[in-house]
Amino acid sequence: MASATSACLLPKPVAPKFPCSPTIVASATHLTNAPFLNNASLSDQLCHAPRPCFRRYAKKNGWLDPFDFGDDPEMEYGSMYSEGKQDEDPRPPESPDNPYGFLKFPMGYGVEVASLGLKIRGDVRRCCCVISGGVYENLLFFPTIQLIKARYPGVQVDVLASPRGKQTYELNKNVRWADAYDADEDFPDPAEYTDMIGILKNRYYDMILSTKLAGLGHASFLFMTTARDRVSYVYPNVNSAGAGLLLSQTFTPDCVNLSDGGYHMYHQMTDWLGRPARGVPREPLPPLKVSISRKLKEYVMEKYTKAGVEKGKYVVIHGIQSDSKASMQSRGDTDSLLPIQTWAEITSTISSGVKPVFVIPHEKVREDVEDIIGEEASIVFISTPGQLAALINDSVGVIATNTAAVQLSNAREKPWQHCLVQLRREGEALCSRRRREKMQDYFF
Repeated sequence: MASATSACLLPKPVAPKFPCSPTIVASATHLTNAPFLNNASLSDQLCHAPRPCFRRYAKKNGWLDPFDFGDDPEMEYGSMYSEGKQDEDPRPPESPDNPYGFLKFPMGYGVEVASLGLKIRGDVRRCCCVISGGVYENLLFFPTIQLIKARYPGVQVDVLASPRGKQTYELNKNVRWADAYDADEDFPDPAEYTDMIGILKNRYYDMILSTKLAGLGHASFLFMTTARDRVSYVYPNVNSAGAGLLLSQTFTPDCVNLSDGGYHMYHQMTDWLGRPARGVPREPLPPLKVSISRKLKEYVMEKYTKAGVEKGKYVVIHGIQSDSKASMQSRGDTDSLLPIQTWAEITSTISSGVKPVFVIPHEKVREDVEDIIGEEASIVFISTPGQLAALINDSVGVIATNTAAVQLSNAREKPWQHCLVQLRREGEALCSRRRREKMQDYFF
């Protein structure tokens, strides 16, 4: 009886909290009689043995293939698949007598003229960029175009932009064709919509990029171009539902307005485009550069000569308040334009050796400038970014608000002054001075 009672009072083995191998469970039950061991903690320690870790690589798009874990870094390719950057296009030049070009076959049709490593390396022979926004946004996309040209040697870059943004590409020699199509239009004309899809489809692009935030509608537009790689920004909210199914690579911005990011508004796309590959290091983002033609320089020189100024002896004043679209302001700073009364106070401090040149986006603003500044004011009517770049190129500097003039002066390496920053600093200094005076009156 005593032995039976003692047998019933023996502690029962504690079952492990997590499943483990039978050998570990058996060893745990044999150690339950040891009074100096904590059975629960022992079971946890024995069952929490290290497990094999399977590394998962970043997927391109989880909507397309849930089992696509990216490229295998341990796979070795023979001499058949060359590493490094792609070579220049070895095909013969296009026939100048044929309006439809020469040897523009669909992808995979004329494989004998393409290198065998084209698919493995992901070569890009033709690239289309759909740019959302106006002059400011298209101008800041110039470094990305230069990055594409450096990353994919021999690539042909085409651009699809708004009519106002298309004017920017007279300053860019890296773009083959620039077509006017407003991708920001909520309800496009059906005829223009289908016609543009047909044009893009017949050009057989290898990659199409878009800076417009894509929902299902814009993703369908990119999908119907039949490009191999469809890369676009998507909405950071529920409006992006379904867009990932039709895109190869997506970027989710922090807000719905990319222009709020300023100069680095396309940093997610540039990081992806410049990513390292087999035998190819990371491609750095080049600085913003623009090229101005000789005819454009001569045309603008004639303009500012009539205004009464000479080359290298004037300062460009840009950012006068107006309702014209030629103001070239950023979509992220829509209230950056200043009235002419404020500009009169700013230009009153300019030294006598340099003359201010007021850039007006429309002729109706000329009368307002003459009323405030005077009849002797130097006024130049500029409506395109190319003319503005040529005017800045011959000046000694720029005083502007958050418009394209700041970026153009940076591209031409001209000194510039952001007057909104200066006004904000002066306002803060004035407030602090008034605060000190008020405190002195209070205490003394």
